[in-house]
Amino acid sequence: MVIELLTSHASVRKYKDVQLSKEEVRELIRAGQHAASSHFVQAYSVIHVTDEEKRRKLAELTKNPKQFSTAGAALVFCADYCRLEKAAALAGKEIDYSYAENMLVGATDVALFAQNVVVAAESKGYGICYIGGVRNAPQEISDLLGLPDGVAPMFAVTIGVPDEANEVKPRLPVEAIIHEDTYDAEKYDELLTAYDETMNAYYQNRGSNQKDVKWSNQMADFLSSPRRTYMKEFLAKRGFKFN
Repeated sequence: MVIELLTSHASVRKYKDVQLSKEEVRELIRAGQHAASSHFVQAYSVIHVTDEEKRRKLAELTKNPKQFSTAGAALVFCADYCRLEKAAALAGKEIDYSYAENMLVGATDVALFAQNVVVAAESKGYGICYIGGVRNAPQEISDLLGLPDGVAPMFAVTIGVPDEANEVKPRLPVEAIIHEDTYDAEKYDELLTAYDETMNAYYQNRGSNQKDVKWSNQMADFLSSPRRTYMKEFLAKRGFKFN
């Protein structure tokens, strides 16, 4: 059942030494392409990194050595307006993708596309993990993969046969996510206090990497300082100037 598949997701960071064939990867990519796309622009591309030296360098740049060294497939997902520039040129026109709205469209398109790829992979028994560490070195990774202007790496996904079984993390209660007719912030004090207790129990009792921490403290630490402040300048160099 699809809902059971979706609710059983847990990130996998160590894989067995089994490589996915190019045909298997293309099957997953085709499934990804059937995700919804704003105005059908399909503003995404994916780089299947098969070269061993490039994978080693990608592991170094993203600070995820175990992921890339054991994965059955390594994919870098990009927001892509280069192809749309080419399409416009065929029509004898030019496009302007410098506006913030176009960056949002590209980021949304690539996320929907990637999630379809992920669900397809998990439906076949593979494990996956998203790697936001691509944004640790976006220019270096762009150079490594030969990305032209109009193309920006958003994240990577590793796929493979799991060599570990991680517990599913408890998500926020549905009541904290859904609001009926009007946004209700008043309910958070009670709901988040209860969720902190749930997450603290999970962290202390899971199979590995136990720790005594609450979700609210983690989020406060994570978001209290600026992160990757170079991304605005990097995206501007790619042509996304947020006009």
